[in-house]
Amino acid sequence: MDFDLTQTDALLSTTRAVRKRLDFDRDVPDEVLLECLQLATQAPTGSNRQGWRWMVIRDAEKKEALADMYRRAGGDYLKAAAADADAGSQTGRVLDSANFLAEKLGEVPVMVIPMIVGRLDDGTTNSAAGLFGSIIPAIWSFQLALRSRGLGSCYTTLHLGMENEAAELLGIPPHMTQAALLPVAYTKGTDFKAAKRPPVSEITYLDSYKNPIA
Repeated sequence: MDFDLTQTDALLSTTRAVRKRLDFDRDVPDEVLLECLQLATQAPTGSNRQGWRWMVIRDAEKKEALADMYRRAGGDYLKAAAADADAGSQTGRVLDSANFLAEKLGEVPVMVIPMIVGRLDDGTTNSAAGLFGSIIPAIWSFQLALRSRGLGSCYTTLHLGMENEAAELLGIPPHMTQAALLPVAYTKGTDFKAAKRPPVSEITYLDSYKNPIA
C-alpha cells in the first residue's frame, strides 16, 4: 500500500492541541463523531483485549458539571501558571490558551471521555503502562481522524482529580478507568502548523544514555 507521505506527514505534524480555535457554535454530527471513533478502535490494545470504551457527553448540564470539576481540580493552577509565564513565550501562549479552555469548557459542542476496562491494582509502572497504553493510542488515532475531517480536540486530564465524582455523574461503573477528557469541535480554520521542537538527534541515544546518536 502506497501512502501519500506529504499528506500523512502533514497530518502527523499539524494535529495540535486546539483550544482557542474550537468553534463552540457549530454542531458536531453523530455520524462524524462515530466515524472517527470507529477508526480509533483500530488502535492496538494490550493482549488484544479491546477494552476501550467511549463516553460521549452532549447534555448541557452534564458538560457544565464536568467543566466545574475541571476548574475545581486545576483552575487555580492554570490561572497562576498563566500569570507567571512569559506572555510572549510558547509556554506562556499554551498556558493562556489552557486557561481560556478551562473557562469555556462547558460550551463545547461535545465532550468525549475515553475509558479502559480495568483499574490499577498495584500502582507499578508496568501495570500503569499496560493499562493506559491500551487506550492512549486509540485517543491519538481519534484525534488524527478528527483533524483530517476539520475538527479539533485537546487531551486534558485535570478532571481525573475528581474521577469518582465524574463517574457518579455519568453512571460509569467502578471497573472502568477514565483516561482523559476531550473537548471536540470543528476548528476555526484548518491552517495549523508544526510546532517548534528540538532536533531529534539531540534527544535520541544509541545503546547508552551517555551516547547521543548524533
